[in-house]
Amino acid sequence: MIAGIFHKGSGIGNQLFRYIATRVLALDKGYDFCMVAPENFKGKDFMNLDFGEPNKLLYHTEMPVGKAVAEIDWPLWEEKTNYYNPEFNFIEDNTIIDGEFQDERYFGHRLKEIDEWLKVEPLDVPDNLCIIGFRGGEFALYPDLFLPIKYWTDAVDRMLKIDPNMKFRVVTDDPELAKSIFPFEVTHEIGMDWRQCRYAKYAIIANSSFYILPRLLRHHQGEALTIAPRGWARRNTKTWSLPQNYYRAFTYI
Repeated sequence: MIAGIFHKGSGIGNQLFRYIATRVLALDKGYDFCMVAPENFKGKDFMNLDFGEPNKLLYHTEMPVGKAVAEIDWPLWEEKTNYYNPEFNFIEDNTIIDGEFQDERYFGHRLKEIDEWLKVEPLDVPDNLCIIGFRGGEFALYPDLFLPIKYWTDAVDRMLKIDPNMKFRVVTDDPELAKSIFPFEVTHEIGMDWRQCRYAKYAIIANSSFYILPRLLRHHQGEALTIAPRGWARRNTKTWSLPQNYYRAFTYI
């Protein structure tokens, strides 16, 4: 059995990457799977995940980071790179895995299955509506990380070249900051925002894991356009500090 972990301190984007890595590895290798601390999953209000084999794996939580640590005598395999590690393919049965697992080489061959695993209620998003995924919060405290206004205006201009009548809606973790930047409607409801990202044909996203999987699933479904920040977490310094976050389906500026 492969055991993944839902850390209490992780956002839903990071939690979902750990989840799909666990299931993809188990499926590829013919193993069972389970999740440590399933009660920590932050998307339960709108997404009904299969947590695998029922288990009573004990764990404790390291604070203040909210890291769940399993209390079981199984080896722990940790992803210690910010890009694909081929050793992932050699993980043996009865192992706990932990990491970000955001490089598409971990999961890209299973997008069809992932679309079923992460099934949510469909949402009708008009083709002339572009969803802007804006990340504020703690990101705004770090100049190297927080995206400048020019990124957003350049991306909006590109969308308007596709359709001069394009409409825009902002989904965000920080509605107050978003309202101070964008002259568009702003929403802040995790389930609805994830679904809007999942079903919109057009999107402009921030360097946040929340937006990655719904956009990749939308591209897998059919024609779509996602504008993302080149360099991802360090666009402002023109550095790919996280090469794992390059996705071929996205258009980077």
